[in-house]
Amino acid sequence: MTAIKGANVFVTGGSRGIGKMLVEELYARGAGKVYATARDPRTVTHPDAVPLALEATDPASVAAAAEQAQDVTILINNAGASVRASYLDSPMEDVRRDLETNFYGPLLVTRAFVPVIERNGGGHLLNAHSALSWLADGSPYGASKAALWSQTNSLRLELQPRGIAVTGLHMAYVDTDMTSGVDAPKADPRDIAVAALDGIEAGAHEVLADDTTRWVKSQLSSDLEAMYAQLKK
Repeated sequence: MTAIKGANVFVTGGSRGIGKMLVEELYARGAGKVYATARDPRTVTHPDAVPLALEATDPASVAAAAEQAQDVTILINNAGASVRASYLDSPMEDVRRDLETNFYGPLLVTRAFVPVIERNGGGHLLNAHSALSWLADGSPYGASKAALWSQTNSLRLELQPRGIAVTGLHMAYVDTDMTSGVDAPKADPRDIAVAALDGIEAGAHEVLADDTTRWVKSQLSSDLEAMYAQLKK
């Protein structure tokens, strides 16, 4: 289990959506300091947060942010994006962009902060996945989240002897800017933030943050053809 009270936390994508709610909930639980990152740190609005510029796919930007946050014990890789690319029709650079943002970006940040967390006596890593880690949606976004899920599971094994626990957060559609064009039920980002931090405090390997995600996970050992048919209804 990892205590949030008094902890210093680094949240990527901390200016809006789930990230903004994470920052608010972290302070509500007594976090000592929360670094909230964004491409433009002026968009971070929480009065107590420490805003930092971060482009998670840029090694120089990641290194600069880590240098300014040497007291961190909890890392939350929340930032992610989708360019809504098509495997067959979109430019290959758009396909690669989903992988760069959602797989390589979190890995760059994690590699920068593991030594920091170790020096501070150990702590916790949480990676934000998606129900699309397990469910194809016809785009590379799902593949990027599936790859991140695998990365998280491997990091859990690698980091356990180094004193760093690892949690994977899965969610379906959440009411954020990224899903503004999606006509489907959406979870409240605050509820997702609460579930994520509950998972950190409980030392959970995995958090299934909403009913849709729990249903998708439950269907993986059943007939996948039937699952996709049910989702079309």
